[in-house]
Amino acid sequence: MSKTSIYFLLVLTCLASFLLAAGMGSVSISFREILSGLSTPGLPHTLVYELRLPRAMAAFVCGGMLALAGLLMQVLLRNPLADPYILGVSGGAATGALLAILFGLGSLMTQTAAFAGALLSIVLVFVLAHGQTSWTSNRLLLTGVILAAGWNAFISFILTISPDQQIHGMLFWLMGDLSNTRVTAWHGFLLLAITIGGFFSARQLNILARGELQASALGVNTRQLRILLFFSASLLTAIAISLAGSIGFIGLMVPHMLRLMMGADHRALVPASVLLGGSLLVLADTFSRSVLAPIQIPVGILTAALGVPTFLYLLYRNRT
Repeated sequence: MSKTSIYFLLVLTCLASFLLAAGMGSVSISFREILSGLSTPGLPHTLVYELRLPRAMAAFVCGGMLALAGLLMQVLLRNPLADPYILGVSGGAATGALLAILFGLGSLMTQTAAFAGALLSIVLVFVLAHGQTSWTSNRLLLTGVILAAGWNAFISFILTISPDQQIHGMLFWLMGDLSNTRVTAWHGFLLLAITIGGFFSARQLNILARGELQASALGVNTRQLRILLFFSASLLTAIAISLAGSIGFIGLMVPHMLRLMMGADHRALVPASVLLGGSLLVLADTFSRSVLAPIQIPVGILTAALGVPTFLYLLYRNRT
């Protein structure tokens, strides 16, 4: 299948995911009611254009950010198993969010605290991983893993001392929650800007993925490129986590799926990752709030349930 055909299918998947998100839920809405709600006030208009589509847009932006962050992180660490959470960013975000919930702060302050915790984790990893001259991928990875373990211990401590009435909200956030998430034009612009930057830097990404020595020999400023990749991937991860909580497997699974279909050229992988990652999270969120409606399942549970068998199948298919 050609790359043009794959892109056409990705666009169709994106449109279909938004259509399903608009129509599915505790109250099903037909396509005709979705169209009539554009101009006629009433229940379809309220459900679709004030509740479901804004939530679907938030899911698309968060999914696109996680998928793109995973792709960039895999290039940075030259490790196909790298994902957006591998450097401890999610642990810092979770710590900030849980502290905000513990002190009874609102959803906006919870998102702000999660973002602040993620940024703190980014700074700690960058400072601690820096050696006498620079930092290597191995040093960066090891520092992130150790820092993530420290955050996890602190998270366990917060859960231990938290009142019973707050535990449910904390666990729901840790498993991914899009019920109160809304994105702004700023979030979309940031995702678009990093996507465009990644597309025009695809040649350098392709070379760096083959090794630093080869990249340096071909004139790529590897130090500058690694710093840009680190901060771009970390910033995308921090924002996505602060908006939606910890949602796994999107950043790990999407790049693998696309490499099997499209090859390793990042000119194709960068925009395709955003489309597929966003569409998958929209679909996952739609089913998570519809399967047991009116009960809403944390979307992170569904992405893990889909991601684990899919990833195991990909490993089995490509065994040597």
